[in-house]
Amino acid sequence: MSGYIFLDRDGTLVRDTGYPHRPEECELLPGVAEGLRQLAAAGWRFAIVTNQSGIGRGYFGESAYRAFQRRLLAELAARGVEIAGSFFCPHRPDAGCACRKPAPGLLYRARAQLGATLGRSWLIGDRPADAEAALRAGCRGAILVGAPPAQSGADSPQALPDGVRRVRDLPAAAALILQSGGA
Repeated sequence: MSGYIFLDRDGTLVRDTGYPHRPEECELLPGVAEGLRQLAAAGWRFAIVTNQSGIGRGYFGESAYRAFQRRLLAELAARGVEIAGSFFCPHRPDAGCACRKPAPGLLYRARAQLGATLGRSWLIGDRPADAEAALRAGCRGAILVGAPPAQSGADSPQALPDGVRRVRDLPAAAALILQSGGA
């Protein structure tokens, strides 16, 4: 069992263009590879946990998701970053499934398949639902990156759950995790 960094995909690793699913839309955000390499050097492993309701809404199919994901994993590998696993929820927000964040199902799947110790793991995401999933799963912590969603008053610093912080980007999140101790 080991500590993992669980990574949301759209808005955290890649530019969120609104249901990105074509491989040519895969654009790593600035500093992502560098931040992940720093974490890997400290012993952290990575898994992607992503809501992909575009599948459930009929905007694209699982094959398009998988093509995008292959491109993302290849882009990261070319920059020296290995992802141990990828987990996604294809359901619509109203499906009531156990895997769509803020539910912790994707993290439980990662624990079962990768041997992740949730109490030693962190989640880096861009939305409060990401942080909530991490807290509900018993993760060590969660960090949100980027500007808060415009429509979310629930994302103000005083409204974020205890222990959840918002920083400008993934390298800043990596720095916080590295300050907190090893994997």
